[in-house]
Amino acid sequence: MSVRPAWEVRENEGATRWFEFRLVFADGARVDALAVVGGGCVCVEEVRAQPALSLDDLAVLADWIEESVAEACAGSGPDGPGGEGRRARPAWPRGAEGRRLVAQAYRAAQLDGADPVLAVMDATGHSRRTSLRLIGRARDEGLLSPRRARR
Repeated sequence: MSVRPAWEVRENEGATRWFEFRLVFADGARVDALAVVGGGCVCVEEVRAQPALSLDDLAVLADWIEESVAEACAGSGPDGPGGEGRRARPAWPRGAEGRRLVAQAYRAAQLDGADPVLAVMDATGHSRRTSLRLIGRARDEGLLSPRRARR
């Protein structure tokens, strides 16, 4: 796998950057993507895959691209390599600790009468889809009640 900066456009104090991604697998499968970073968010502009990706695979690819872009930006900040790079979202613990914190944010929002998914999105800095996945993992671990009562 490789991540390469494609080009950058500077405007006033900010910059918009494009990155090219290439994943090549041992079985010959290949994924090429183009992502843009600007205004604190990452957008995937184009994806080409051979063979085609399923929607689940595309979601995993989007998460991988977001993390890879954050690392690439941290390595080459506005002042060049090793400059002050910043992540588009706050650091969030992985594993059991992260699931426990997701469950806490979810339950706190429920008690306050707020939208629990938005609370998790706010706390983690992840997209709605990724936040729902984190909530599902917390449910699977038994930290949250099941979504539906089984009959």
